[in-house]
Order: sequence, then structure tokens, then C-alpha cells
Amino acid sequence: MRISTITNWAYGVTVVLTVLSGGAFMLSAYSATRERTAVEEHLALDSLGEELALGAEERTDEARLYVMRGDTRHLEAFQGREGEERRREAAIKDIREWGAAPAEHAALDAVEQDADALDKIEAAAISAYQGGDQAGARQTLFGPEHDRLQTSLLGNVTRFRELTNARTQTAMKDAQSTSDWWGLVAKALLAVTAALFLSVLYFILRRRVAMPLMRMTGIVSRLAKQDYDVEVPLDRRRDEIGEMNEAIHVFRVNGLERDRLDAERRQDQLTKDLILQMLHRLQACQTQGELAEVVALFAPQIFPDLAGRLYIMNESRLALTSVAAWLDPQRSEPAFPASACWGLRRGRPHVSAGAHSDISCQHLDEAETAGLCVPLTAQGDVIGLLYFEERPPAELAAEASRLYLELIAENVGLAMANLQMRDRLTNLSTRDALTGLFNRRSLDEDLNRHARTEANEQLACMMIDIDHFKRFNDEFGHDAGDEVMRYVARILVDTVGDLGRAYRFGGEEFTILLPGASDAEALLLAERVRETIRSAPLSHRGRILGSVSVSIGLAAAKGKGPVGSLLTRADAALLEAKSLGRNMTVVGAAPNEGDKMRGSV
Repeated sequence: MRISTITNWAYGVTVVLTVLSGGAFMLSAYSATRERTAVEEHLALDSLGEELALGAEERTDEARLYVMRGDTRHLEAFQGREGEERRREAAIKDIREWGAAPAEHAALDAVEQDADALDKIEAAAISAYQGGDQAGARQTLFGPEHDRLQTSLLGNVTRFRELTNARTQTAMKDAQSTSDWWGLVAKALLAVTAALFLSVLYFILRRRVAMPLMRMTGIVSRLAKQDYDVEVPLDRRRDEIGEMNEAIHVFRVNGLERDRLDAERRQDQLTKDLILQMLHRLQACQTQGELAEVVALFAPQIFPDLAGRLYIMNESRLALTSVAAWLDPQRSEPAFPASACWGLRRGRPHVSAGAHSDISCQHLDEAETAGLCVPLTAQGDVIGLLYFEERPPAELAAEASRLYLELIAENVGLAMANLQMRDRLTNLSTRDALTGLFNRRSLDEDLNRHARTEANEQLACMMIDIDHFKRFNDEFGHDAGDEVMRYVARILVDTVGDLGRAYRFGGEEFTILLPGASDAEALLLAERVRETIRSAPLSHRGRILGSVSVSIGLAAAKGKGPVGSLLTRADAALLEAKSLGRNMTVVGAAPNEGDKMRGSV
């Protein structure tokens, strides 16, 4: 109601009270009698309601204690509580005689039904306990049905007490207010009229105007400082102050929405900045290992609620291997076949399990956590996979985040493709295309680097030549000759391992450098290479090529000068091995020495 309307009504009520002042005394006395009656009724009903709740709880407690402890005292107490049922019926009868309202009658009926049901359950539980079914008795007394009935009973009692309390309190307040009011009118007719007039004015000016305005002044001040955390209590009054309160509330809601949008914009800008930083680092990576480190560093910063892995496709395009992980992903395996991922099959992002209804990838376990597979493609070829999984309670990714994920995947794929292409080009410039060994250029660079940086470390060199290689080309064709060279190259790599590096010197000649190897160790390894090559016959396209043998020249050097002549001395030892009948190892003389050591044939 508007303030102007309240003011007009106040004047009218004052006039009416003046006219009715003659009967004020009689009404005051009558109201006082009603007040006393309401107080008595309130106390009686409240006491009876308390007896209902207490009796039900005591009977239940005795039954539970009996089935838990087996003490007959509790059984006797429970059976002695049967008298409580009569007391309860008497209490309910007394309540009805007080003239309870229909809602109170309904609550009493519910109390009786719940109490009867509880009595039956408790009696059945005690019978089961006495029959030896202790677990069943306890399950009955502590089960959900018993708890539900007990809770329902206590709730109905509480509801009954609330109903009676509300009714009697209302009656008391009405009687007291009427008594005080008419008593005041009876004592001073004109004074009461004046007091009522002043009270109305006080209510309008202070409670309806001054206090709301003071409260809203503080709220408006905080809102003016953009402090939108302040609470604006809604005032549903249909007057001028209520309209002002509603306007302030709308202003605060709009401010909160602006703050939320600003926070989202700032977060979005931060995400874009991190993505931009990540892309710059990706472009500067020199190896796939550096690329994996960049992805593992920036991915958890951009998506702090998503764990994940970076996978790279092997050269055969049949399997993927994890090269980076962040935030401890649990569902996806470190390595799996390419056919196990639906994202790779479809060539597009794929969501597995969780709250989604799509089919799960085979490389994921059966957990409820959702996983997202984003293929890494470059120029139409799939070269890897970005995998993300949610970290509860976070969701997998919003639609905007999906766009960022795809943008990152696209750039990671391009960067990875560039690195792989650079690696292939590097291999072409440093490795022999036929055998996969390092080429002559790499050999010269390694010798020069050893002379510059590791001149004090001994370096052993083996020059290896395939015996009678022309025979393979003449009898079986050049393809067979190529296979012989690949066969020898594989044995060289497998036998030398991490002890040195193998090179194709040219034609059917190979070179092995062994940094730090002693003369005896180098000779032993040379003999092992020779014996391994000689040990098994070689076949090509179903034709037996026969056994392959090699001649080996071995030399060692320490210092800049000897390294410079290392290849010459090893080659001279190789020529001597061939002149002595091939299939042997000859150790070349050290500088200024004329003796040579020969391996066994």
C-alpha cells in the first residue's frame, strides 16, 4: 500500500476509535478473560504434545536397547510402556475435547497411525529377536522403514504442536492486544486517539520512510563504489520505497552481470595470451622433445581443469606413443595402436564416455571420466594426437574451449610436421640413403670435432671392406648387392651399439669410430664384427647368396696429428688385410712404428 493511502486510512481510523470509546471498558475486560483462557489452552496443549513425542521415543529406545544388549530390564521396560498407549489415547482424547482445529485433528490422526505402525514394527522386532533372528530384529528397528515412521511420528507431533502453538499464540495476542487497546481507550479516550495518531505517524515516517531510506543509503553508497557484493534485501511493498528498492536491486544485478562478463573477458584474454605464447614457443622448437616440453608446460595453464597427453605417430603410421603428459591423466594408455582411437578413425575431435552418449575409444579404460581426443594433422596426414580428460568436478570443455583446443591441435600438428620434415632433411644430408648409416660427410665432421675438442682421448678406427663384393652384383644382380650392404650395415649397428658410430665410407667400404676404446677392446670388437658377418649365409628373394666376409683394417690415434692420419693408417691396414687373403683383421702401426697386429682368419 502506498504511503499516501496509509495516511488517509490513519485519519479515518482515529475518528472511528473516538466514536467507539464508550464501549472500550467492557471490551477490555472481555478481552482479558479471553487472554487467560488462551494461555491455559496453550500450556495444556503444549504439555500434551510433549507427552506424545516423549512416550514414542522412550518406547523405541527400550526396544532398541533390548535387541542390542539382550537385557531383560529393557524388555520389561518396553512391555511396561504399554501403559503409555492408554496414556497417549487419553491425551489425544483430552486434546480433542479442547476443541482442536480440523488441521490439528488431521495431525492427531497421523500421529495415531504412525504410533500404531511403530508399535507393530517394534513388537515384531522383539519377537524376531526372541526367536533367534538378532540381525533381522536390529535391521528392523534400525532400518529405513522404522526411521521413516519414527521421523514421520515426531514430525506430525511437531506439526501438531506448531499448529496449536500458532492458534493459541494468535488467540493470546489477539486477546491481549484487544484488552490493552480498549483499556487504554477506557482510561483516556482523547489520549488514546492522540496516541494512535502519533503512532501511525511514527510508523509512516520512521518505519516506512526513514529506516528504509537509511538502509538503502548505505547500499547505494557501496554500489556507487562498484561494490556489488552488497546484499540488497527485496522489499515487496507496493509503495514508493518498494519501487526504489526494486530499482536498486535491478542496478545491483546488472552490475554483477557486468562484473561476470568482464571476468570472462579477462579470462578469455589470458587464455588467448597463453595460447599465443605457446604458439611462439612451438615455432622456435628445434626438436620434438622441446615441442613436447612446451605443450606439457602451457596446456595445464590454458586448461587447468584438464589433464592430458601428447602422442606422436610412429613412422609406420600404425601406433602412437606418449611423449608428454600433464596433471596426471588416468584413463589413456601411454602407447596404443592407431586403430584404437575413434578420433583418428574419424579424423576429427571425439568425446568418449562420461556424461556423453558417444562410443568410447579403445585406448581408454571404463571410468566415468570423459575424455577428448583431438587428432594432429598436417597437409592431410595424421601425425599425432592431443588427449584431454576432465578432472572432477570440472566439465570436459565448453564450446569456446573446444575451439581453442582445435586451434592448439592444429598449430601443434604443423609444428610437429615441420620438425619431422627438418629431421628427414637432416638425415638426408648426414646419412647414407641405402644403408641408413652416417655418410662420408658426417665422418669427416666427427673426425674434425674429435681433433678440436677431444684430442686427448684415444680414438680407434675400423675400415671395413666386403670381400669379393663384385661377385654378388655379377651373379645375383645389383639388388642383391644392395641387400648385402644393408645386411652388413645392420650387423655393424647392432654389434657396435653405443660404443661408437658406423659410417658408409663409399662403395662397399664402411668405417667405424670408437672413441675411448683401447687397442685390445677395438681389436676384440673388430673380430666380433667379422665373425658375426661371416656366421650366417644370406639369401635374397629366395636365392642363397652364400656367406659374406669382410676385411678390416684397424688403427688408433691420440692427439691432433695422429687423428689426421687415422683414416690413412686404417685404410693401409685394410689393404694389407686384403692382400694377405681377406676375411681378417689387421691392426695398423701407430705413428713411427713398423709392427702390425693381425687378427685370425
